[in-house]
Amino acid sequence: MKKLFLNALALATFTVAVVACDEKKESAESTVTAAAETAVDAAKTSSEAAPTAFAKMEFTETEFDFGTINEGDVVEHTFEFKNVGETPLVISKAKGSCGCTVPEWPHEPVGVGETAQIHVKFNSKGKPNKQSKRVSIYGNTNPELTVITIKANVTPKKLETAGPVKQ
Repeated sequence: MKKLFLNALALATFTVAVVACDEKKESAESTVTAAAETAVDAAKTSSEAAPTAFAKMEFTETEFDFGTINEGDVVEHTFEFKNVGETPLVISKAKGSCGCTVPEWPHEPVGVGETAQIHVKFNSKGKPNKQSKRVSIYGNTNPELTVITIKANVTPKKLETAGPVKQ
């Protein structure tokens, strides 16, 4: 809207300069007035247009803690959400913060008022101690990015000791 107004104003200024050089002051004033009116009309039309509709994800929970698990365990959790927005929800991408966290999401649009799920699988192999992993969900929402989180306290795998050394 601002860009359109500024373009119209620049055009009006240029027109005034050209017309003024030809010494047609009355014509220049009417041209400037007409250009300004056009810019104002365009701005009004742009602001009166319906705002873009967005989908909105409302989760029953945005964070889940698996508690204490053993290193090497593969655990899973399903996050449920409802589209409470004004248009069908389309998730374009969902990505875990590392390769150990893998989300599965609906690839079909989720209608207004409908519920759906995002299933997250976490592989704790090589991930000892406290873990917090994010899943970034991109869709036609405002803002575009929604984040859900999983947590776990991973008990480290015990190191296996070799038997006595034979000589």
